[in-house]
Amino acid sequence: MSAHVARKRFGQNFLVDQQVVADIVAELAVQRADLLVEIGPGLGALTEPLLRRLDHLHVVEIDRDIVARLQQRHPADRLTVHAGDALNFDFGTLAGATGRRLRVVGNLPYNISTPLLFHLASFGRCVRDMHFMLQREVVERMVADPGSGDFGRLSVMLQYRFVIEPLFEVPPEAFSPAPRVHSAMVRLIPRPPEELSAADEKGFATLVSLAFGQRRKMLRNSLRSLVDDGQLAALGVSPTARAEELSVADYLRLANSLK
Repeated sequence: MSAHVARKRFGQNFLVDQQVVADIVAELAVQRADLLVEIGPGLGALTEPLLRRLDHLHVVEIDRDIVARLQQRHPADRLTVHAGDALNFDFGTLAGATGRRLRVVGNLPYNISTPLLFHLASFGRCVRDMHFMLQREVVERMVADPGSGDFGRLSVMLQYRFVIEPLFEVPPEAFSPAPRVHSAMVRLIPRPPEELSAADEKGFATLVSLAFGQRRKMLRNSLRSLVDDGQLAALGVSPTARAEELSVADYLRLANSLK
């Protein structure tokens, strides 16, 4: 079978550094019976060592050529290949079919990393943990503190649902073709249900989206369709504050006051 050429439309940058692969495998510390899903296995840099440590592995792959390669190389009783877009994949069904919580890992395509993280967040209740390779700047946004320029919608929504731990940085030369940015590995562990205190999670998400949709505006303007100055002040939030100045707890308090 001929060598696979990375496709730009799929955001393919294949991991080729074996030390980085070993570091990821070490962080995962998989057990043979784990229910693990790899997103975007690509040429199998991570897939191969995972298969040596697992009874069975699931992968989600959009590239039909890579799907065919994987199916040809590995028997179906060891590897299940889910052909399709991870943005549309129902991770909950896979967990429900087995009655076990998922572990998810992947070198995520940088061109869809943010929408993919939001998609995965919706399955937090059936996930044990997630380990992802992402653009370093995305990881910085995920863990940013209120008041910083990196703190935004992604920070609030993911910090609400997960404990997030940056693990290590990865240089461009660890990939082929090399991306123009540095990467970083990150771990996300879902918070227990009792910590997810939003009374209306859709309402919470709408509030956060509105606040950061025009982040240069004061909250009295960006949230004017939901709250007035008096309501903000009563909750201890300055009407002249901007979106990045509020904490996750502040957004929860605001959202829960609107129910």
